[in-house]
Amino acid sequence: MKTLLIKSTLSLGLVFFANTLFSAPAGDFLDKLQADSRPAADKARDGTRRPVQVVNLIGIDEGMTVVDVQAGGGWYTTVLSAAVGANGKVISNPGPRALQQNNGQAARDMAASLGNVEVSFDNLGEIDASNADAAIAALEIHHTNMESGVTYLQNMASMVKPGGKIIIIDHEGNPGADNSSLHRIAKQDVIAMAETAGLELQIDSDLLHTNADDRVLNPFAPLLARNTDRFILVFTK
Repeated sequence: MKTLLIKSTLSLGLVFFANTLFSAPAGDFLDKLQADSRPAADKARDGTRRPVQVVNLIGIDEGMTVVDVQAGGGWYTTVLSAAVGANGKVISNPGPRALQQNNGQAARDMAASLGNVEVSFDNLGEIDASNADAAIAALEIHHTNMESGVTYLQNMASMVKPGGKIIIIDHEGNPGADNSSLHRIAKQDVIAMAETAGLELQIDSDLLHTNADDRVLNPFAPLLARNTDRFILVFTK
């Protein structure tokens, strides 16, 4: 198993430079992130979520098809849309609960404004996607346990082509702690789930690591101001 370990001891400049050699998001990617049409609340989260560095790290290229699993409010959908460009496609999956809010109109409006986004309100495992280049679940897999997490990852893998990427970003939890009550998950548990699901770890990055979070608070705690310690894992089928 070949695993690329990217540690925070590297400067962000080196990380960014190294990954631009392998990743080529759309030429207007940065312009779209800074556009006036992008919600100010989304831009405010860029400081801790680092969209440019993350996109380059996980290798989202122009023209790709990417599934944003359980997309929530769509922060990652918008970033991925900008990265894959007009020739790419994002399948944004806010899930069936989004239909309870004005029949999912917010997600539909976002998709219409971005132009290269399709919306799926299906449950994971029922999403109409196949042969995608990548599927990403950001800040969501912490809702699973070991058994359901294996199924979760297998469902994600079913949507991507052979060699495609399954990308997990989540709030890091302390090993052995009651992380489910904190909306966290230990990275080692996700890696164990993936191994059981038959996936191969390619990238284990602490690009989003911060020492300001000791992992004992809920991510929504005011003291953290959403600046949580997060891991990035990239697997292939």
